[in-house]
Amino acid sequence: MKFIRNITLAIALAACAASQSVSAKSLLAPKAYIFGFAASFNDSTVYFTGIQEMDSVWVDPKNGFLLGRSNYSYQLRDYFSQKLDQPHRTCVVISSLKRQDVEKKYLKMKRQYTVKNAGKYDVRNLTDADFRFKAVNMGGGEVEKPKATRNDKKAKKNKKQKNKK
Repeated sequence: MKFIRNITLAIALAACAASQSVSAKSLLAPKAYIFGFAASFNDSTVYFTGIQEMDSVWVDPKNGFLLGRSNYSYQLRDYFSQKLDQPHRTCVVISSLKRQDVEKKYLKMKRQYTVKNAGKYDVRNLTDADFRFKAVNMGGGEVEKPKATRNDKKAKKNKKQKNKK
Protein backbone atom coordinates (compact mmCIF):
# COMPACT_ATOMS: atom_id res chain seq x y z
CA MET A 1 0.00 0.00 0.00
CA LYS A 2 2.82 2.40 0.92
CA PHE A 3 4.59 1.46 -2.30
CA ILE A 4 1.59 2.55 -4.43
CA ARG A 5 1.29 5.80 -2.48
CA ASN A 6 5.01 6.55 -2.97
CA ILE A 7 4.82 5.85 -6.71
CA THR A 8 1.74 8.07 -7.03
CA LEU A 9 3.54 10.84 -5.14
CA ALA A 10 6.62 10.49 -7.38
CA ILE A 11 4.49 10.69 -10.54
CA ALA A 12 2.69 13.77 -9.21
CA LEU A 13 6.00 15.49 -8.41
CA ALA A 14 7.38 14.66 -11.85
CA ALA A 15 4.27 16.08 -13.50
CA CYS A 16 4.60 19.30 -11.47
CA ALA A 17 8.27 19.65 -12.40
CA ALA A 18 7.50 19.09 -16.08
CA SER A 19 4.76 21.72 -16.08
CA GLN A 20 7.09 24.26 -14.46
CA SER A 21 9.73 23.91 -17.18
CA VAL A 22 7.17 24.19 -19.99
CA SER A 23 5.98 27.63 -18.91
CA ALA A 24 9.36 29.34 -19.32
CA LYS A 25 8.30 31.60 -22.20
CA SER A 26 7.49 35.21 -21.49
CA LEU A 27 6.31 38.08 -23.62
CA LEU A 28 7.68 41.60 -23.68
CA ALA A 29 4.61 43.80 -24.07
CA PRO A 30 5.13 47.34 -25.35
CA LYS A 31 2.93 48.83 -22.64
CA ALA A 32 0.64 47.93 -19.77
CA TYR A 33 -1.40 49.83 -17.21
CA ILE A 34 -0.90 49.36 -13.50
CA PHE A 35 -2.11 50.73 -10.17
CA GLY A 36 -1.35 49.90 -6.58
CA PHE A 37 -3.38 49.54 -3.41
CA ALA A 38 -2.03 49.51 0.14
CA ALA A 39 -3.84 48.73 3.38
CA SER A 40 -3.02 47.69 6.91
CA PHE A 41 -4.83 45.55 9.43
CA ASN A 42 -3.73 47.97 12.15
CA ASP A 43 -5.59 51.05 10.91
CA SER A 44 -8.36 52.10 8.58
CA THR A 45 -6.26 54.14 6.15
CA VAL A 46 -6.02 52.76 2.61
CA TYR A 47 -3.97 54.16 -0.24
CA PHE A 48 -4.48 54.08 -4.01
CA THR A 49 -1.89 55.04 -6.59
CA GLY A 50 -3.06 56.51 -9.86
CA ILE A 51 -3.26 54.35 -12.97
CA GLN A 52 0.19 54.44 -14.51
CA GLU A 53 1.30 53.50 -18.00
CA MET A 54 4.32 51.21 -17.94
CA ASP A 55 6.58 50.71 -20.95
CA SER A 56 8.17 47.35 -21.79
CA VAL A 57 6.65 45.02 -19.22
CA TRP A 58 6.89 41.24 -19.15
CA VAL A 59 3.69 39.21 -19.27
CA ASP A 60 2.78 35.55 -19.41
CA PRO A 61 1.48 34.97 -22.97
CA LYS A 62 -1.03 32.32 -21.85
CA ASN A 63 -3.04 34.42 -19.42
CA GLY A 64 -1.70 37.97 -19.78
CA PHE A 65 -0.58 38.18 -16.13
CA LEU A 66 2.15 40.66 -15.31
CA LEU A 67 5.37 38.82 -14.47
CA GLY A 68 7.17 40.04 -11.38
CA ARG A 69 4.00 41.31 -9.67
CA SER A 70 5.67 40.76 -6.34
CA ASN A 71 8.54 43.07 -7.38
CA TYR A 72 6.07 45.84 -8.17
CA SER A 73 4.24 45.39 -4.88
CA TYR A 74 7.61 45.44 -3.05
CA GLN A 75 8.33 48.80 -4.70
CA LEU A 76 5.12 50.16 -3.19
CA ARG A 77 5.80 48.54 0.19
CA ASP A 78 9.33 49.99 0.24
CA TYR A 79 7.90 53.43 -0.51
CA PHE A 80 5.64 53.18 2.55
CA SER A 81 8.49 51.85 4.71
CA GLN A 82 11.05 54.46 3.72
CA LYS A 83 9.09 57.61 2.86
CA LEU A 84 5.98 57.39 5.05
CA ASP A 85 7.42 55.31 7.91
CA GLN A 86 4.64 52.72 7.64
CA PRO A 87 6.51 49.42 7.28
CA HIS A 88 3.64 46.96 7.73
CA ARG A 89 1.36 47.75 4.82
CA THR A 90 -0.08 45.03 2.62
CA CYS A 91 0.45 46.13 -0.98
CA VAL A 92 -1.35 44.83 -4.05
CA VAL A 93 -0.68 45.59 -7.70
CA ILE A 94 -3.39 45.32 -10.36
CA SER A 95 -2.46 45.44 -14.05
CA SER A 96 -3.72 44.81 -17.56
CA LEU A 97 -2.62 45.38 -21.11
CA LYS A 98 -5.84 47.34 -21.73
CA ARG A 99 -6.49 50.63 -19.98
CA GLN A 100 -10.26 49.99 -19.90
CA ASP A 101 -9.78 46.80 -17.89
CA VAL A 102 -7.60 48.52 -15.30
CA GLU A 103 -9.97 51.48 -15.02
CA LYS A 104 -12.86 49.09 -14.39
CA LYS A 105 -10.95 47.31 -11.60
CA TYR A 106 -9.78 50.63 -10.17
CA LEU A 107 -13.29 52.05 -10.00
CA LYS A 108 -14.64 48.84 -8.46
CA MET A 109 -12.03 48.87 -5.69
CA LYS A 110 -12.43 52.59 -5.12
CA ARG A 111 -16.20 52.18 -4.85
CA GLN A 112 -15.71 49.37 -2.34
CA TYR A 113 -13.87 51.69 0.05
CA THR A 114 -15.67 54.99 -0.60
CA VAL A 115 -19.31 54.14 -1.36
CA LYS A 116 -20.12 50.70 0.03
CA ASN A 117 -18.18 51.23 3.25
CA ALA A 118 -18.50 55.02 3.46
CA GLY A 119 -17.02 56.42 6.63
CA LYS A 120 -15.22 53.22 7.66
CA TYR A 121 -12.01 53.90 5.76
CA ASP A 122 -9.76 56.89 5.31
CA VAL A 123 -9.04 56.68 1.56
CA ARG A 124 -5.94 58.54 0.38
CA ASN A 125 -4.53 58.92 -3.12
CA LEU A 126 -0.87 58.88 -4.08
CA THR A 127 -0.12 61.06 -7.07
CA ASP A 128 2.42 60.14 -9.73
CA ALA A 129 4.70 62.78 -8.23
CA ASP A 130 4.56 60.92 -4.88
CA PHE A 131 5.13 57.42 -6.17
CA ARG A 132 5.94 55.97 -9.58
CA PHE A 133 6.44 52.28 -10.45
CA LYS A 134 9.71 51.35 -12.16
CA ALA A 135 9.85 48.65 -14.84
CA VAL A 136 11.20 45.27 -13.75
CA ASN A 137 13.32 43.26 -16.19
CA MET A 138 12.09 39.66 -16.19
CA GLY A 139 13.85 38.58 -19.39
CA GLY A 140 15.53 35.40 -18.20
CA GLY A 141 13.93 32.72 -20.36
CA GLU A 142 12.67 32.56 -23.92
CA VAL A 143 11.09 35.75 -25.22
CA GLU A 144 8.16 35.84 -27.59
CA LYS A 145 7.79 38.96 -29.67
CA PRO A 146 4.41 40.66 -29.42
CA LYS A 147 2.11 40.07 -32.35
CA ALA A 148 1.93 42.94 -34.80
CA THR A 149 -1.31 44.85 -34.71
CA ARG A 150 -3.20 46.09 -37.74
CA ASN A 151 -1.84 49.63 -37.18
CA ASP A 152 1.74 48.32 -37.05
CA LYS A 153 1.25 46.50 -40.37
CA LYS A 154 -0.22 49.61 -42.02
CA ALA A 155 2.65 51.78 -40.80
CA LYS A 156 5.19 49.27 -42.12
CA LYS A 157 3.42 49.13 -45.49
CA ASN A 158 3.30 52.95 -45.74
CA LYS A 159 7.01 53.14 -44.90
CA LYS A 160 7.84 50.68 -47.71
CA GLN A 161 5.77 52.69 -50.18
CA LYS A 162 7.55 55.92 -49.22
CA ASN A 163 10.95 54.27 -49.66
CA LYS A 164 10.01 53.13 -53.20
CA LYS A 165 9.20 56.70 -54.28
